[in-house]
Amino acid sequence: MKISASVFSNHILNSKKLNLGDIYFFHNFAVVEFNEGVHIDIYNSDQIFDELNNYYGYSKPFGVIANRVNSYSVNLLDIDLFREKSKNLCAYAVVGHNFASKMNAVIENSFCENDTINYDNLHEAIDALTYKLRKCDLAI
Repeated sequence: MKISASVFSNHILNSKKLNLGDIYFFHNFAVVEFNEGVHIDIYNSDQIFDELNNYYGYSKPFGVIANRVNSYSVNLLDIDLFREKSKNLCAYAVVGHNFASKMNAVIENSFCENDTINYDNLHEAIDALTYKLRKCDLAI
């Protein structure tokens, strides 16, 4: 389910439509819905990170949920480089809506240093992200 069609839609503070997909901004996290068939890597992700950094700044901890409503690929070897683009990104989650997107989320999870990142629905992902963000706030 797209975030704009969910019960969380009335909490969206801002949104951006980009070449790679859409970003929906909430108080301390963003939901990204990449377009069908795109490939995300370090070379084409600048616009996404620029928007995140412009919205949240460079010191406020925030999180990102990748809502896999479409099929797309991510260069998992770039994950460490992605972390360098936004040092205050302290929580990440992936929501899979079908078998293929859930399998991709499990694979992405194996490349991450953090806890579990793959979730079955937006509600679970937002709950987990909120908990992780509280821990980030306490660590600062």
